[in-house]
Amino acid sequence: LSNKMAAHNLQQSPFPAPFWSGGPAPGSFYNFPDNKSSRNTSEIPSSRTRHPMTSGTSVLGVKFDGGVVIAADTLGSYGSLARFRSVSRLMKVNDSTVIGATGDYADFQNVKDDIENMIIQDKAEDDGHDVSPKAIFSYLTRVMYYQRTELDPYWNVWVVGGYKDEKPFLGYVNMIGVAYESPAVATGYGSYIALPLLRDAYEKATSRGRLMTKDEAKEIILRSLKVLYYRECRTINKFELATVTEDGVDVEGPFSVETNWEIAKYVKGYDGTQAAKIA
Repeated sequence: LSNKMAAHNLQQSPFPAPFWSGGPAPGSFYNFPDNKSSRNTSEIPSSRTRHPMTSGTSVLGVKFDGGVVIAADTLGSYGSLARFRSVSRLMKVNDSTVIGATGDYADFQNVKDDIENMIIQDKAEDDGHDVSPKAIFSYLTRVMYYQRTELDPYWNVWVVGGYKDEKPFLGYVNMIGVAYESPAVATGYGSYIALPLLRDAYEKATSRGRLMTKDEAKEIILRSLKVLYYRECRTINKFELATVTEDGVDVEGPFSVETNWEIAKYVKGYDGTQAAKIA
C-alpha cells in the first residue's frame, strides 16, 4: 500500500522527472526499446594503438666536455602530410635533464604529463634532492617495458641527456624498453645517416686526447640536421636545440639551418624533364 501511495504522489508531483531518469550509467550506451544490437561498454573489446597518427622524426644527441646537446625538428606528420609545423619534441625535465622523443606525439604528451607530475611531487617533498638524468633514463626504461608487456606499447623512442655530479649523461630508450648509454645517439632516420657523422666527430676529438667543445658539438649537430633535411622526407627546416651544462638547461629555437639546393639541378628528373620523358 505504501508503494502504491508513493507512486501516486510521484505522478501527481508538479515537478518534472529528472532529465536523465532511466538513462544509461556514465560511459554506457542507452538501451533503446526492442534494440537487440545495443550492448554494454563492458562487452566492447579493449583496443590498442597499432599505427601512430601524428608522429615526429629524428632526435640527435652528443656529449661534449661539460655537457650534452640534443636537437630535433618541430614537425608533427599526419601520415605523409606535414600537418603540424610548430610542435616541440624536446622537454626540459629540470635544471639537469632534458629529453626528446621520436614517434607518436600523443604518447609523448602522455609520458610528458606523467614526468611533470613526478617532478611536482619531488619538489613538494623538498628533501634537497633533484631527479637525476639517470633516474629519468631508468624510469623511461621501466615505463616502456611495462607498456610492451601489456601489449599496448608507447610508440616512442627517447633520448635522455643531462649533466649531474660533474658528468654528462646521454642515453637511448626504444619502445620496448631496450636501452643503452652512448656519447652519441640518434633516433629514426637519423640513426642511419646522422649517427655516423656524430660518432666520427666524437672519435676524432677523443683521438686527440680530449672531448669535443660545446661549439664543436653544436656545429656537428647543426651539420647533421642539415643532412637530415636534405635526405629525410618527414622533416622541415625548423629545429630546436637544447644544451645541458652545470649552469642548467638552455633550449634554443625554433631556428632554421642554411641550405643550398644548387646541386639539385644535377639530379636527373629534379626539374620534371625526366618525368615528362617517361610520360
